[in-house]
Amino acid sequence: MSDSVSDCTEKSDNTDCTAPRTSLSEAEVEALVRGICFKTGPPRTVGVELEWLVHEQRSPQLPVTPERLAAAYTALESVPLRSALTVEPGGQLELSSPPAASLPECVGTLSADLDAVRAVLREHGLVLTGLGTDPWHTPRRFLHEPRYDAMEACLDRTGPAGRAMMCTSASVQVCLDAGYEGAGPLGHGRRWWLAHTLGAVLVAAFANSPLLRGAPTGWRSTRQLLWMEIGAGRAGAPALDGDPRDAWARHVLDAPVMCVRRDGGPWDVPERMTFREWTRTGQPTRADLDYHLTTLFPPVRPRGHLELRMIDAQPGDDGWIVPVAVTTALFDDPEAAEDACRAVEPLAPRALPQPAPHNPLWIEAARYGLSDPGLHTAAVACFAAALRALPRLGAPATIVDAVSEYRDRYVLKGRTPADDQLDSLRGTDTRAYGKDPRP
Repeated sequence: MSDSVSDCTEKSDNTDCTAPRTSLSEAEVEALVRGICFKTGPPRTVGVELEWLVHEQRSPQLPVTPERLAAAYTALESVPLRSALTVEPGGQLELSSPPAASLPECVGTLSADLDAVRAVLREHGLVLTGLGTDPWHTPRRFLHEPRYDAMEACLDRTGPAGRAMMCTSASVQVCLDAGYEGAGPLGHGRRWWLAHTLGAVLVAAFANSPLLRGAPTGWRSTRQLLWMEIGAGRAGAPALDGDPRDAWARHVLDAPVMCVRRDGGPWDVPERMTFREWTRTGQPTRADLDYHLTTLFPPVRPRGHLELRMIDAQPGDDGWIVPVAVTTALFDDPEAAEDACRAVEPLAPRALPQPAPHNPLWIEAARYGLSDPGLHTAAVACFAAALRALPRLGAPATIVDAVSEYRDRYVLKGRTPADDQLDSLRGTDTRAYGKDPRP
């Protein structure tokens, strides 16, 4: 198993802040970040983190009480799963796969675990819903822990987007190895650039969050809009100039500190203090640095591997398989990676002057989806490349067929699942939002 993705499901929320403190200097922080965030080598493994909204089975518009969620989640604790099962602040469920040696292995593991989770939820009258944002319910926090108290207090300073992101959003996150040390289509520098340019195409092609509080927002991916509104320091990428390790290390040091953890009582939420300033005026430790890294939410997060965070949760029980398959194919098959680079290269000028997701390319991807001509052209080419590559990666016919059907239903027509939601809103059966739109 590659070390690059071996920790893709690890959480550092519970780091012991009572351990003896040995403070870090600014230079030590930079060296640590450079060393731990890009672990290079041949791409061999894939992991997936699936977030799901949890709704009332009879009608997803009905509220689910915290007591019902807690009872269902307690029942899930006894279910044997290979994936890690965690709960998000608003009560969303997340399943994080173990690193898999192949795409089929990853899909098989997660599919089996999802079947087991759904069976328990059905006993409690609940279902998993694949939507990027909850179209009906206002943000309500289910978890009340120091981390999320501090996160809420911090994000509230920039407006309501933080609470909506924490409590009413869901995604498909694909974890892939960082790539080779050298050049070429699988080199880590090329993959870093591709992730931030192709990322906008993935936002557009899989947009599935056009509604909040029952009304259209004007964005195909409102979830991506929420991340943009949180701000560049917390949810933005570093500039793509120069070496990825240098750029990420600078970004980590210059990012605002979300909180300073305490052994008892509420955690401190400083205003406008960067981690660089903390190293100069305080005594942050390695544990503080590790925790700080978990409070940064760029669209591509380097954690040894690359964590691609820009894809909305998808409709249907198995809709998540398509973005996982397409993304894996375009990154891990050398020929498809070259094809993807050529397809998105004409989009690169639109990715200036701001890093993702705050530049025109990403904004237009989130607002317009595949109705944007340039993004549509790139998506058609990328899906074609992925379909050619998937058999070379050992994908079975079921996965290839699912990608082909998605391409025919959405990509070739310049549509996304968000358009299905909007069509349903214009009709009479609003219950269709949480169901698989495929006939």
